[in-house]
Amino acid sequence: MTERSSKASVVIALFVVVGVALLVKMAQLQLFSTKYRDQAQRTALSKKKIYPARGLIYDRNGDLLVVNNTIYDLEVIYNNLDPGMDTALFCDLLDIDIAEFEDKIERDWRSPRYSRSVAYTFMSRIKPDIYSKLQEHLFRFPGFYTVTRNIRGYPHQSAAHVLGYLGEVNQAVIDNSQGVYKPGDYIGVSGLERTYESMLRGSPGINYVLKDNIGREVGTFDEGSLDSAAISGVDITTALDLDLQQYGELLMQGKRGSIVAIEPATGEILSMISAPSYDPNILNLDRDRGQAFQDLLNDTINRPSIDRSVMAAYPPGSIFKSIFSMVALQSGITQADRTIYCTGEYEAGKKGYVQGCHAHPTPYNVEIAIEHSCNTYYYQLMREYLEQYGYNRPGMALDTLSSYLEDFGMGRKLGIDYIYESAGNIPTSDYYDDLYDYVVNGWKSTYVLSLGIGQGELQLTTLQMANLAAIIANRGWYITPHLAKAFSNGATLPSPYREPNHMRIDKAYYEPVVRGMERVMRTGTARDMYVDGLDICGKTGTSQNPHGRDHSVFFAFAPKDDPQIAIAVYVENAGFGADMAAPIASLMIEQYLNGSVDPRRQRLEDYLQQVDLLAYR
Repeated sequence: MTERSSKASVVIALFVVVGVALLVKMAQLQLFSTKYRDQAQRTALSKKKIYPARGLIYDRNGDLLVVNNTIYDLEVIYNNLDPGMDTALFCDLLDIDIAEFEDKIERDWRSPRYSRSVAYTFMSRIKPDIYSKLQEHLFRFPGFYTVTRNIRGYPHQSAAHVLGYLGEVNQAVIDNSQGVYKPGDYIGVSGLERTYESMLRGSPGINYVLKDNIGREVGTFDEGSLDSAAISGVDITTALDLDLQQYGELLMQGKRGSIVAIEPATGEILSMISAPSYDPNILNLDRDRGQAFQDLLNDTINRPSIDRSVMAAYPPGSIFKSIFSMVALQSGITQADRTIYCTGEYEAGKKGYVQGCHAHPTPYNVEIAIEHSCNTYYYQLMREYLEQYGYNRPGMALDTLSSYLEDFGMGRKLGIDYIYESAGNIPTSDYYDDLYDYVVNGWKSTYVLSLGIGQGELQLTTLQMANLAAIIANRGWYITPHLAKAFSNGATLPSPYREPNHMRIDKAYYEPVVRGMERVMRTGTARDMYVDGLDICGKTGTSQNPHGRDHSVFFAFAPKDDPQIAIAVYVENAGFGADMAAPIASLMIEQYLNGSVDPRRQRLEDYLQQVDLLAYR
């Protein structure tokens, strides 16, 4: 035998020996030893979803508005149930009866929403004491396992509409979520919870857990190498000032209406109040909230579930005179120092149709007209404006006016980071062409003179009114109002909430209006609400209500030359603007700028808190 043949034989022999050894070991493991078979029988791999903490919500000063509270759910995989389970013991542990057990365990298996091999929620919001007792015995009930989740809690009873609430996802959301949501998950339904859902919800984690044959967890799979941690949601700092929000809600007790306050330089919303409101905790998932929802919906008179600050659209009344003054000046149909005499009424049309005014000094200029809110002055201006292209062509001028008003954010949604915003209404020539299609020669300016004093078909939200005050404060520009101020992950606000929108009105035409609004507070229709040192510029309004008591309207900003706050207040069925809306606004401005209200105005504050207007319609 050659040397090469000898070496080959040795190698072959070595492979044979190793192969035999491997075969023997395999036989030992698979045929003779029960160790791994028993382990496989004793354990099963379970994928456990770890729910993230939802992002917290703060006010602008760091006060917590929304927190997370822990709840416990019980889920089940139908195919993993033990047919011989002790159902009586299980029901006793959960404090339910057999009928309730059967109702919860059975599902419509024909529906794509459920599968016998996929976990679904058997019972939600288990009480902590029941959860503790159940955990001790859960190994007896294969197929069942507990899930820890976070639900919302509200340390304060404020800003219910703004913050919103959570609800369980429906099938349409699940189908359109591309796997993000599954049955039993929660989602933001309204308010900031809905707007910023994608940031607040976070990302779930996964734990792969080994369980024994009776369902007890015996360890992690592969030392957790496949596990992923849950990532908490992004915290949001809002622009809201909690102290101002709470103070405004206190003043609006017993009233229907709304308040919106904005920081003019940034567009940040300092407060957004709708009254009547409700305690956000009543819609907490940790309780049976079905009755709470029903109670809110059944109150069809006060409608506390409606956010009047952005959803309700009202005639703005005389605060519109401020805006129309600038449009009229820009259009060249009048001058700031023009006198229009007022006899206490304005006669329009051939049939002697008369519109009333109230007693006041002669308006020798726009400032005085605004100071005393002269209706005659603005009936005449509106008539001249609509007839600037001819008596028979009012529609052309109206559409020009509408385009100016749209610049101011009227008749359209402003684009706030909040759902359900109403656009309000700015009538156009097409609207009146349809309304007066029975008139042979078409409608005329005298048909719609009420627009000049903010009445008729003109409708604005309180948010739009506050934004108008911010535009005047800034002398011609605004940043789209928004509720979010900053995010914990460093994300920047969308560009509409950072970039200014400029009006087509020359800056010079704002000054007589600003001076007029200053006179309103010093010597005009809101002189009783003057606060020394604050330089408030405001305008009262009375929104006529053909079905009952008129509505009180007011908007303002302060200080005059360094505006820090712009505000609009709308109180339904409260009479003149100076009766209710102006006092509320002046107190809120004082509270915000000074941090407190002068003790000499304590009587006014007490009065406003005690006034109950809910009986009026």
